[in-house]
Amino acid sequence: MSAARIERVRSALSTAGVQALIVTHPPNIRYLTGLAASAGALIIGATQCTLIVDSRYLEVARGVAARIDGITVRLASGSIDQAIGEQSRSCQVSRVGIEAAYLPVSRYERLRAALDQDSADFSAAGARTRAQIVPTEGLVERLRAIKDAEELARLREAARRLSAVASRAREFVQPGRSELAVAALVDAAIRAAGFERPAFDTIVASGPNSALPHAHPTSRMLTEGDGVVLDFGGIYDGYCVDLTRTLHLGPPGAGFRRLFSAVRDAQAAALAAVKPGARATDIDGAARRVLERHGLLEAFGHGTGHGLGLEVHEEPRISALAPEDARVETGMVFTVEPGAYLPGRGGVRIEDDVVVTESGCELLTNVAVEL
Repeated sequence: MSAARIERVRSALSTAGVQALIVTHPPNIRYLTGLAASAGALIIGATQCTLIVDSRYLEVARGVAARIDGITVRLASGSIDQAIGEQSRSCQVSRVGIEAAYLPVSRYERLRAALDQDSADFSAAGARTRAQIVPTEGLVERLRAIKDAEELARLREAARRLSAVASRAREFVQPGRSELAVAALVDAAIRAAGFERPAFDTIVASGPNSALPHAHPTSRMLTEGDGVVLDFGGIYDGYCVDLTRTLHLGPPGAGFRRLFSAVRDAQAAALAAVKPGARATDIDGAARRVLERHGLLEAFGHGTGHGLGLEVHEEPRISALAPEDARVETGMVFTVEPGAYLPGRGGVRIEDDVVVTESGCELLTNVAVEL
């Protein structure tokens, strides 16, 4: 599978106007090779594919090369960037692409110096020219957005496990416990369910804190009458899932019920809008129209969803700010998570994970949405 992924990147090089691509973003390297490393580089050229690592990952990288035809491994004797420059000589390219979204200015300057020193293309007259660095966007991410069967199997299992954790939410959310204590219980349950670790810092937001979409757990004690937003996720076999439920301690009042119902209806509308070819902005808009009818449009300030995979936030973006031509496709996995937040009072968010199917979408998370 990884060999096919590399070939798809290779076929996109000419469209991007480059003869080789330097992949440095660790999730992209993992997607293309299976190597989970904190540092390294993959140089994909027309005929060569070189995985550059330091001594920490050398043996693992050799295992990658043994499994995937066409990959060679290079040990960086100095810095990774210097090895990239040295390796570029064998590619003999005049235009080399970089992943612009992930390259800080300081590293770009180091890489440019390494390429200027070591990468050259000799013309027929023998004149030496420097390899030009060309910023690229999304060459690997566009491939990652559409999950293959192996990835979907991992995500389905991860969502099943996360749903099992979510089904215990009322066990965790108890009056007299602090938000921090609840978060610790959730995190322990995530690990006990077989996840490598939480996918992000668990959100436990109670009472007025629930009006903060990305609140951090505090020492505030949960009390009767509180609404409580739980937003948590896990990483299973490298893949991220994410789920949010809003609970209420004690019988909810009419105002909270109206807020909850509006968000639940907004999520249902967004889910119904998911189908192959649907615009991301239209899925987002379906949720916003429902909230607008309830007088809550201004209470919803974030996007309706984000892609899931090797990262907890990746393509596609389900948002009013998504490009107008951005459409979802079969095999894409993302969250659907509208919310409404009333400062000083509280908020509600409901989030599930879906995969786009040929006829609509499949709900991956399956815990009941109820007060």
